[in-house]
Amino acid sequence: MDLGGPLPRRLFTALVMAKGEPVSDGRLAEAVWGPESPSRAAAALQVYVSRLRGAFGSGGRDLLERTGSGYRLRVPPGAVDADRFVQQVERGRRLLAEDNAAPALHAFTEALTWWHGEPYADLLAGPDVLAARSRLVELREVAIEERLAARLSTGDAPGAVAELDAAAQAAPYRERRWALLILGLYRCGRQGDALAALRRVRALLAGELGVDPGPELQRLERLVLAQDLRLLLPETPSTAPPAPAGGMAVARRFRRPLSSFLGRDRELTTVARLLAEHRLVTLVGPAGVGKTRLVVEHATTLPDADGPWLVRLADVGQPEVIAHAIADAVGLAQVADEPRRALRDALAGRAGLLVLDNCEHLVDATAELTIELLAACPMLRVLATSREPLGIDGEATLTVHPLPLRSDDGSADGSAMTLLLDRIRAVRPGWTPSDEERAQARQVCAALDGLPLAVELAAARARLLGLGEIAEHLHDRFTLLGPVARGSLTPHATLQAAIAWSVELLSDDDRGLLLRLWPFEGGFPLEAAESVRPVGSAGTSALESLSSLVTRSVVSADTTVVPTRYRLLETVRAYCQAIDPDPGGTRKAHAVWVRDLAAQCSADVRGQRHGGRALRILDRELPNLRAGVAHDLAHQPEHALRTVGLLDWFWLRGGHSAEGRRLIDAALRAAPHAAHANRARAYLARVISAALFADEAEARRMFDEARLAIGEPADDEHRALYASLQYYCAMFWQTTGQVQAAHDAADEAATIGTRLGLDWIRIAGLRTRNAALIRLGHVAAGEAGLIDTIEQAQQAGQLWSAGWSELALALSYLDRATAHADPSSLAARGIDALCRALARFRHQEDSVFTLAVLYTGVHALVLAGRPREAGQLRAAVHHHAIQLGFRPDLLRRFSSPDSDRMVDTALSPGDRDTAAAEGADLSWLDMITLLTSARTVTG
Repeated sequence: MDLGGPLPRRLFTALVMAKGEPVSDGRLAEAVWGPESPSRAAAALQVYVSRLRGAFGSGGRDLLERTGSGYRLRVPPGAVDADRFVQQVERGRRLLAEDNAAPALHAFTEALTWWHGEPYADLLAGPDVLAARSRLVELREVAIEERLAARLSTGDAPGAVAELDAAAQAAPYRERRWALLILGLYRCGRQGDALAALRRVRALLAGELGVDPGPELQRLERLVLAQDLRLLLPETPSTAPPAPAGGMAVARRFRRPLSSFLGRDRELTTVARLLAEHRLVTLVGPAGVGKTRLVVEHATTLPDADGPWLVRLADVGQPEVIAHAIADAVGLAQVADEPRRALRDALAGRAGLLVLDNCEHLVDATAELTIELLAACPMLRVLATSREPLGIDGEATLTVHPLPLRSDDGSADGSAMTLLLDRIRAVRPGWTPSDEERAQARQVCAALDGLPLAVELAAARARLLGLGEIAEHLHDRFTLLGPVARGSLTPHATLQAAIAWSVELLSDDDRGLLLRLWPFEGGFPLEAAESVRPVGSAGTSALESLSSLVTRSVVSADTTVVPTRYRLLETVRAYCQAIDPDPGGTRKAHAVWVRDLAAQCSADVRGQRHGGRALRILDRELPNLRAGVAHDLAHQPEHALRTVGLLDWFWLRGGHSAEGRRLIDAALRAAPHAAHANRARAYLARVISAALFADEAEARRMFDEARLAIGEPADDEHRALYASLQYYCAMFWQTTGQVQAAHDAADEAATIGTRLGLDWIRIAGLRTRNAALIRLGHVAAGEAGLIDTIEQAQQAGQLWSAGWSELALALSYLDRATAHADPSSLAARGIDALCRALARFRHQEDSVFTLAVLYTGVHALVLAGRPREAGQLRAAVHHHAIQLGFRPDLLRRFSSPDSDRMVDTALSPGDRDTAAAEGADLSWLDMITLLTSARTVTG
């Protein structure tokens, strides 16, 4: 920019040097003309100001303004090269002090690019100018030195030495440069050259200035002569001061990794709070969860005059070495004879934080020494990390969990995704994930359980693979994830090594149980661990071993559910599978447990008193059921056939009819020569859902196949199967209008059930027969029969049949109310019966038949004069039926067939649309409240 000559340039430079502060006319005149200013200096200044404003253009005229005390140049932040230079130097020094050498090197390099020669060269050499110029020149010299110190700290000693030699020659009296040069030469393996450089600088200072080298150069000379290993550590001379007279090292800042720290704000706050309340805090958690990073991030924020001191116990193999490791960390000298006493004496009056990292392999010895130090040093605090607590009285423990996959409210991705995307951007600058890549990233985070170390290793592979490819290769995760990056805080070279470290520390019994747990999908209860426990582990109970595994952070325990749910991280599962000496036997043990579980729950899930509990257990164990059946389909298909047949009512009541039919068909194909009873039971299991949800032609085909499979019943087991078939036929025939056939089949089922002493078949047959009586016109007898059936079902513990009978009774009341001139009384009785049915099905945790009751409630709400709520309820039932995986129109088969017609008749098209929109957002509880509130109003 042409400012109009040298004098306007001086005026501009003086305003810039003022950094936005007003400058008086007199000071400006002296800056422009020196001590001998012209007589009309003020007028001349106005001319030059006008020229400057013109040079700035229309958009910048307001930058130069007149104030009451002179002129001021309003400079935007970062617009002046000198300011940019200072800012980058300060940033670099801050980063270097935090041991972030690589970004510090970048900051110093950028700072020096803003240097363009002598500062404020246009100004005359007045006192203010000389002072400002001197400050910037000195800062440049410092920036040159600190840049080379940062380069040395990154490990590039040869590159640093090449520059340091020239820098020392350019400013031979700056001892900092000589110290860095000597250190760089030593790290290059050039001890002789390092000593020669020391002699050169000593001779230079003595010959030209008559002084000896300073303390730092003298210290370096002693260390080089002693070939002290500390010279090879990453600290530079300025960050490794000598020990004071007391024998204790000055507290050094912890070395923080260069990567950003994400997703642990809550844990950082908790650590600070616990340390304020307790003198001993232990962070526990699985391998790779980030315990060490968390304590380092906490420690670097401390203003302690003493400490914090980091002790890396992962490098300590023997208990007797722990005291020496702590002594080394705190900088204590001469501890060879009695290190424990020396530690107690040295730390007794100090108030620092001692960090004991990776204690798990030395828990007992670490705990013993910690007790001793805390007792002798009343102001000392200890922060430990371990796979298990130290077990000391007064110890506060904080479990560090993997990063969450979702935010607390579930509305957004969790910090596991944030970490993965951040680390991928580090290897792919400028990368923005597509929607598809975000979905793949969620898949990767879920497969890795949000474990930070695993997530970071997966992100590192983004140099070579897309996210979709990473997700596809996670079946071989240890090969995929590769080595840990240099500079990481983890003491292990790979994720597999980190997991192996935990497993190798276990006792034989604990390790034996752990290796039997990897087939479990989605977790397992204590009973499952007892079932698969190795035969040879008689010395320790499953509970004791499981407790040990949880304590050592190898297995997690969710105590918020009953029974407690145990789970292995997916990475731990993969490791255990990889090292299991008998994976086939382990899979078989898991499959046997699945078979036993299905057999135990099969009777209850048909509707007995504990049917809700059985349904809840099977729903929770559905991933394990799938895995067990898949194993048996491949290795023992006859067992798979029996299991899927025993789960007949679970497939229906749990809303898994489609999956059940698929598995039953697969088992029938895989076991063509299985026992006759097992094949017959499997065909019956297909029939259950077909009776209610399949198309009529398909249902009839399935009934024919089942009848053929059962054949002529020759024993009680086959008679029970035949009675079940007759009951299912009766249910189906009612839905197709074959009411008399339904009545006869149900009556036969009840008779056989009575003869065999099978309450569930007897009561199921009775309720179906009584419902058919109503459809045949014998309303009073049918309703009385249903009431009696309800009482019998209650006494026999057949609560599901009691609920179904209440539903059939309600349908009868509502049908009669529809044809009655004054429907209110019958409608009230129908609503009352529906609410009782609703309570029974909810107790049984039966979502499908709860929807059937609610769908019939649509009919009831219209009769109760509440058509708008009826429209809302219908829409809600349709929505939730689709979520359960079946067609809403099929609900008409076993609930009110008139619900839709009655709503459509009672509401105008516009009101129907409004009610439908409102109902689509209703929850299960909202639907239930709509129906039960009608009971209150009608009653």
